[in-house]
Amino acid sequence: MGNKISSFLSNNFFKGDKCVWMIYFFLCMISLVEIYSASSNLTFKSGNHWSPMISQAGFLVTGFIIILVVHRIPCKYFKLLPLVMLPLSLVLLVCTRVVGGDINNSQRWLSFGFISFQPSEIAKTALILSIAMILSKTQCEVKLNTKKGSRIVPRAVKGGRTRPFWWCVMMIVPICGLICTENFSTACLLFVVVVVLMFIGHIPYDLMFKGLGVVFAIAAIGVTTLLSLSDSQLQSVTFLKRATTWKSRIEDKFGINQEAKGDTPTLADIQRQETNARISISNSDIIGRGAGNSEGRDFLYRAESDFIYAIIVEELGVLGGGFLLGLYLTLLIRTGRIAQRCDKFFPSFVVMGLGMMITLQALVNMGVAVGMLPVTGQTLPLISKGGSSILMVSFNIGMILSISRYADKVQETRNKPAETVSSNETEEYFSSVGME
Repeated sequence: MGNKISSFLSNNFFKGDKCVWMIYFFLCMISLVEIYSASSNLTFKSGNHWSPMISQAGFLVTGFIIILVVHRIPCKYFKLLPLVMLPLSLVLLVCTRVVGGDINNSQRWLSFGFISFQPSEIAKTALILSIAMILSKTQCEVKLNTKKGSRIVPRAVKGGRTRPFWWCVMMIVPICGLICTENFSTACLLFVVVVVLMFIGHIPYDLMFKGLGVVFAIAAIGVTTLLSLSDSQLQSVTFLKRATTWKSRIEDKFGINQEAKGDTPTLADIQRQETNARISISNSDIIGRGAGNSEGRDFLYRAESDFIYAIIVEELGVLGGGFLLGLYLTLLIRTGRIAQRCDKFFPSFVVMGLGMMITLQALVNMGVAVGMLPVTGQTLPLISKGGSSILMVSFNIGMILSISRYADKVQETRNKPAETVSSNETEEYFSSVGME
């Protein structure tokens, strides 16, 4: 009976990579437990101990419904998404800069009365899909002469050697530029992911290194200027409201203020958030204090979002923190294997881009909590409190699962004799309007 139920659910609801499904459910369970534990400040203000958990559960259930719908859509139709999501993202990001809500001293949210969301979450997915589309459309085989002889390799040079590079640049600059002024860390993460995709997509390396050289030069000039100007001068720059925050985080992380003053850093000089996060982690051990027994949650501001990993390590110990890290790394490995099984470029690039984005964001959040990175405000995917992030990550996981279904079909077709494959068996995935 149990096998029949499992088979029914697998065949009718939970299609695609089973490992990805398990990772998703583990993350959701950890999220519910830790949000309930880490939201002490919120419950103290509202007087309702169940409100944060109920809200989180509502977003997770909505995200689960999104996954169930999206993962059953043939992934060839994802090629249509950039045509809608990219212009929509640009419009929403511009609207955010003009009329967006100012929350926590940053203008990242659009509010429609009963709901607020971050357009940057939509923009991340839109840009990854757009870059994947460009790379898939520009791949062709070229003959490469080496010392060991000639070989045929794929290169993104269809339509001209420089054209794919400039197409990608035209996608990256407006999206990352609009995100950067209010959410620098998100813009950096997204930039890293799309640059890695471009390397994987065989954009000519000389063009890539020249482009990165320009970016690093601009970044060096920007950091130098940022550190040389006073806070009052930075506050006068209206379109860079976060400039003083960036400056203080750089100075605190690298001890620039203390060195200039000739003082020894004290507890009061270090950012309180980072200090409390480290105290929470130091209170832990191999197995932790147990779920719901954190002490640091009462002192950590926004413990339920930016610093939730510190609470997880305090309560679940090094084993729990390591297990969570392993879940995200396993997700990255699984997406890489799914990409290898695909015989089309577009789904391979999409699944790799989405897997890298989710994992890299998680690693940054963990790095901040343990003191390896400056404070960024990045949430822990599917675990931190935040509706727009949960819904978009769920949408991305739905796409990953859909592509894994496609990869499974490819594998099944390869393993069957050609004469036994029905003419319409793979039509859903391999039609003439399918993917490059």
